Amino acid sequence: MASERGQGPVFPASDGVVLEPLPETIDPDGFTPRLLALLSNALVWRESHELRRRFQLGTNDWRVISALAIRPGSAATDVNEFLGLNKAAVSKSVNTLVERGLVILSDGPRGSRPMYLTTAGAEMHDAMMPISMRGQEIILAHLEPAEVESLNQLLRKMLDHARELQELESSALAAGG
Repeated sequence: MASERGQGPVFPASDGVVLEPLPETIDPDGFTPRLLALLSNALVWRESHELRRRFQLGTNDWRVISALAIRPGSAATDVNEFLGLNKAAVSKSVNTLVERGLVILSDGPRGSRPMYLTTAGAEMHDAMMPISMRGQEIILAHLEPAEVESLNQLLRKMLDHARELQELESSALAAGG
């Protein structure tokens, strides 16, 4: 509800509404996870918009195509792990790519069937790759080669550490801790 004088919302005292910033908060300009997420979101939005406009495929579809270009014969579970995507996202993309004739599935149990790009899938990979590479150019535009190597080394180190923590937390949850 707004006040009659246009001074902002008015709440009954019993609602316990906080109207002022809290004394201890995260510095949004110095909080690395936020900055990484904002950068990632901006790049994914740009890529997704362009992929949908040009190919009627999304970023997850591109990621599956790219993974199979790197690792032909991967099963869906391998692609999940390689990309760090959940099973539902990969499954949806695989279904879309199979329907479009860009990926074929070999025989085997669901989730462990080897997948391969078709010739059309390989051509789609080559057409989509420059859009993804543009994101890399945007990120690295103002960095020297040594800075790029340092950045990539730090990111790999952070990813390895994050994976180790995820495994430890998953083990603790499974053990009931």
